[in-house]
Amino acid sequence: MPDRRPGFRIGDRTVAAGARATIELPVSALSDHTPVNLSVHVVHGRRPGPVIFVSAAIHGDEVIGVEIVRRLLHAPQLDTMAGTLIAVPIVNTFGFLNHSRYMPDRRDLNRCFPGSAGGSLAARLAHRFLNEVVARAEIGIDLHSAAIHRTNLPQVRLSKRSGRTVDLADAFGAPVVITSKLREGSLRLAAETMGVDMLLYEAGEGLRFDEGAARAGVTGILRVMLALGMVSKKGISRPKARPLRCRASSWMRAPAAGLLRSFREVGEIVAEGDVLATVSDPFGEVETDVVASMAGIVIGRAMMPIVNEGDAVCHIAATDDPAQAGEAVGELTAQIEEAAAMADEDEII
Repeated sequence: MPDRRPGFRIGDRTVAAGARATIELPVSALSDHTPVNLSVHVVHGRRPGPVIFVSAAIHGDEVIGVEIVRRLLHAPQLDTMAGTLIAVPIVNTFGFLNHSRYMPDRRDLNRCFPGSAGGSLAARLAHRFLNEVVARAEIGIDLHSAAIHRTNLPQVRLSKRSGRTVDLADAFGAPVVITSKLREGSLRLAAETMGVDMLLYEAGEGLRFDEGAARAGVTGILRVMLALGMVSKKGISRPKARPLRCRASSWMRAPAAGLLRSFREVGEIVAEGDVLATVSDPFGEVETDVVASMAGIVIGRAMMPIVNEGDAVCHIAATDDPAQAGEAVGELTAQIEEAAAMADEDEII
């Protein structure tokens, strides 16, 4: 009889093969002495396989990822999975409780990696998360949304590194895959420096749930796990089209302050020179157009109708083939919308 698979050790707990548990990793305390922990849920399969982590709410107001992790942990595919899943629904508890992007010291946690054990509060949390969670995995999926008062088309971002991250991004099946640079202090840079491959999922709006974005996120993670051989294909839909690859993106900004009227939605294809929105003064006497400086697909836009000069209004990702882009994105967004329309409390994905 073969030896039983060893347990998975994290913090001061060991999760046995075929079991799952929530582990509290101490981080700090609020000023009233209320303890704050990094809550980690581990699903340790009976069979060997990759270790993957899924994290959300590094920015505390980006709550869609928390809902995605909640649904993922109830997916029936995990009952017989191989390998190990480390799920962290809320990394930045401080920001989550305060409905804020930032830590109490006003630092952006996603600019504080790799952190340090004796640094600022943000640096200490970054250090703990990186060493207790990220370092234990081979693959990571970090979940984000747009900032407050903006919305994003479901999209996956990855670095210029080739190899399996590209294949896994395609397997995820979001409408758009964007190659984006690694920013200093980001989780992606710190993880990849440690040899952990990373995908970043962006969808929806800050402080809001979006059914389509949530379902696309859960399904995408399960597709990645399927591609890694961790779960069976039963109950996991296949993408209707290959995701659109985009090489770069840029924000179109308000040329003046005033009231914003947007004419384009996320997922729409635009040409260079197209009018995306108009900014007018409150009397309607002066109107200024926001014009696309490049051709591509709208992957994000402002939701707030009041803008200052220079505010980001419309985010466009460049594409070389608008016709192919429109067809692919149309099929994938239709699949997401169809799943959202069929939403049922008893369904996971």
